[in-house]
Amino acid sequence: MRISELPEIGTKYEIESPKGDKVAVIFLTTGEIELYVLEAGAEKPSVTRLTSEEARRVGSVLTGAMLTIEREDVEVSFSEISDLRINIHVCPVTKYVIGKSIEDLAIRKKTGVTIIAISRRGQSIISPPPETVLEEGDLIVVIGEHEQIRACAREILGVK
Repeated sequence: MRISELPEIGTKYEIESPKGDKVAVIFLTTGEIELYVLEAGAEKPSVTRLTSEEARRVGSVLTGAMLTIEREDVEVSFSEISDLRINIHVCPVTKYVIGKSIEDLAIRKKTGVTIIAISRRGQSIISPPPETVLEEGDLIVVIGEHEQIRACAREILGVK
């Protein structure tokens, strides 16, 4: 892979396949991404311009991890395990849980979701231990099935 800085344009990443096909991805300073494909022997490349969200989706297809993003929810599905869908949800803590530990709330036992991270004052707490006490302003990241996440929001966080 070759990486080139393009002054006032962005950064270009180039890959050449063993067959001689070339792929170039340019991250533009505007935030958009251009994708160029030049097949071996062709005179002109095919090109498309993608938003960052579209580029993430293409990337997830290429890696086999499909991402579907809707507001604060992400669903991940894997091409190798077609029946596996993992839902990840971000939500702010509410007055119902402030000052309580993850263990005291028994979120996993009551709803089936697992708290996988907490964002607190710009810092990330990954895999928070059960004794972690939730604070005002925290954002929690939970993982589970869609219905489990809804149950968590409804029963634990007081969201209807």
